[in-house]
Amino acid sequence: MELSYCNTPFLCTYDGFSSEEIPPIQVDAEKVTFPDTVKSHTKTQIFCFGPDGLLRRHDYRVDVLGGAPGLNYASDYRDVDGIIFPTKRRVYAYEGDYELVKEPLLVKIDMAEITLAYSSLAAA
Repeated sequence: MELSYCNTPFLCTYDGFSSEEIPPIQVDAEKVTFPDTVKSHTKTQIFCFGPDGLLRRHDYRVDVLGGAPGLNYASDYRDVDGIIFPTKRRVYAYEGDYELVKEPLLVKIDMAEITLAYSSLAAA
Protein backbone atom coordinates (compact mmCIF):
# COMPACT_ATOMS: atom_id res chain seq x y z
CA MET A 1 0.00 0.00 0.00
CA GLU A 2 1.34 3.43 -0.87
CA LEU A 3 2.51 5.39 2.18
CA SER A 4 0.27 8.38 1.41
CA TYR A 5 -2.87 6.21 1.78
CA CYS A 6 -2.39 6.22 5.55
CA ASN A 7 -0.94 9.64 6.24
CA THR A 8 -2.89 12.00 3.98
CA PRO A 9 -3.59 14.88 4.63
CA PHE A 10 -0.77 15.10 7.22
CA LEU A 11 1.86 14.41 4.55
CA CYS A 12 0.80 17.57 2.69
CA THR A 13 1.92 19.76 5.62
CA TYR A 14 5.59 18.94 5.02
CA ASP A 15 8.00 21.37 3.36
CA GLY A 16 8.01 21.27 -0.42
CA PHE A 17 4.29 20.56 -0.88
CA SER A 18 2.04 23.18 -2.43
CA SER A 19 -1.73 23.19 -2.78
CA GLU A 20 -4.42 25.28 -4.42
CA GLU A 21 -8.19 25.13 -4.17
CA ILE A 22 -9.91 24.08 -7.38
CA PRO A 23 -13.56 24.32 -8.44
CA PRO A 24 -15.67 21.60 -6.79
CA ILE A 25 -15.97 18.30 -8.63
CA GLN A 26 -18.48 16.51 -6.35
CA VAL A 27 -17.04 17.76 -3.07
CA ASP A 28 -14.60 20.52 -2.19
CA ALA A 29 -11.20 19.68 -3.66
CA GLU A 30 -7.59 20.81 -3.59
CA LYS A 31 -4.85 20.15 -6.10
CA VAL A 32 -1.60 19.21 -4.36
CA THR A 33 1.85 19.22 -5.93
CA PHE A 34 4.25 16.78 -4.30
CA PRO A 35 7.93 17.72 -3.90
CA ASP A 36 10.54 15.64 -5.74
CA THR A 37 11.65 14.18 -2.38
CA VAL A 38 8.32 12.30 -1.97
CA LYS A 39 7.71 9.43 -4.37
CA SER A 40 4.05 8.84 -5.21
CA HIS A 41 1.72 7.94 -8.08
CA THR A 42 2.33 11.27 -9.77
CA LYS A 43 3.54 14.75 -8.86
CA THR A 44 0.15 16.51 -8.99
CA GLN A 45 -2.90 14.94 -7.34
CA ILE A 46 -6.41 16.02 -6.34
CA PHE A 47 -7.83 15.48 -2.86
CA CYS A 48 -11.60 15.76 -2.37
CA PHE A 49 -12.98 16.40 1.13
CA GLY A 50 -16.50 16.15 2.53
CA PRO A 51 -18.19 18.88 4.59
CA ASP A 52 -16.79 17.19 7.73
CA GLY A 53 -13.23 17.76 6.46
CA LEU A 54 -12.57 14.04 5.90
CA LEU A 55 -11.00 12.77 2.69
CA ARG A 56 -13.64 11.25 0.41
CA ARG A 57 -11.79 10.80 -2.85
CA HIS A 58 -8.20 11.01 -4.08
CA ASP A 59 -7.75 11.48 -7.85
CA TYR A 60 -4.49 10.84 -9.67
CA ARG A 61 -2.77 9.32 -12.67
CA VAL A 62 -0.22 6.56 -12.15
CA ASP A 63 2.99 7.58 -13.92
CA VAL A 64 4.55 4.09 -13.87
CA LEU A 65 1.45 2.76 -15.67
CA GLY A 66 1.62 5.29 -18.49
CA GLY A 67 -0.65 7.81 -16.77
CA ALA A 68 -3.48 5.37 -15.95
CA PRO A 69 -6.22 7.29 -14.07
CA GLY A 70 -7.33 6.41 -10.56
CA LEU A 71 -10.27 7.49 -8.40
CA ASN A 72 -9.40 6.37 -4.88
CA TYR A 73 -12.44 6.41 -2.56
CA ALA A 74 -11.89 6.50 1.23
CA SER A 75 -14.74 5.36 3.51
CA ASP A 76 -15.79 3.68 6.74
CA TYR A 77 -13.89 6.03 9.02
CA ARG A 78 -12.93 4.90 12.51
CA ASP A 79 -11.48 6.76 15.50
CA VAL A 80 -8.21 5.21 16.70
CA ASP A 81 -6.81 6.98 19.77
CA GLY A 82 -8.28 10.29 18.58
CA ILE A 83 -7.06 10.03 14.98
CA ILE A 84 -9.70 9.33 12.33
CA PHE A 85 -8.74 6.72 9.69
CA PRO A 86 -10.60 5.49 6.61
CA THR A 87 -10.71 1.71 6.95
CA LYS A 88 -11.75 1.07 3.34
CA ARG A 89 -10.17 2.17 0.07
CA ARG A 90 -11.52 1.38 -3.38
CA VAL A 91 -9.73 2.49 -6.53
CA TYR A 92 -11.41 2.65 -9.93
CA ALA A 93 -10.37 4.00 -13.31
CA TYR A 94 -12.07 7.07 -14.74
CA GLU A 95 -12.73 8.50 -18.17
CA GLY A 96 -13.09 12.06 -19.40
CA ASP A 97 -14.24 14.50 -16.74
CA TYR A 98 -13.88 12.09 -13.77
CA GLU A 99 -16.53 9.65 -15.01
CA LEU A 100 -16.16 6.51 -12.87
CA VAL A 101 -15.49 3.19 -14.61
CA LYS A 102 -16.96 0.62 -12.16
CA GLU A 103 -15.39 -2.50 -13.64
CA PRO A 104 -12.85 -3.70 -12.93
CA LEU A 105 -12.18 -2.69 -9.33
CA LEU A 106 -8.45 -1.84 -9.47
CA VAL A 107 -7.54 -1.81 -5.78
CA LYS A 108 -9.41 -2.99 -2.68
CA ILE A 109 -7.94 -2.25 0.75
CA ASP A 110 -9.72 -3.11 4.02
CA MET A 111 -7.98 -2.30 7.28
CA ALA A 112 -9.52 -4.35 10.08
CA GLU A 113 -6.97 -3.57 12.77
CA ILE A 114 -5.17 -0.26 13.21
CA THR A 115 -2.68 0.18 16.03
CA LEU A 116 -0.73 3.34 16.73
CA ALA A 117 2.78 3.13 18.13
CA TYR A 118 3.90 6.09 20.18
CA SER A 119 7.46 7.26 20.63
CA SER A 120 8.71 8.64 23.91
CA LEU A 121 11.50 10.62 22.26
CA ALA A 122 12.06 13.93 24.04
CA ALA A 123 12.62 17.09 22.03
CA ALA A 124 16.32 17.88 21.88
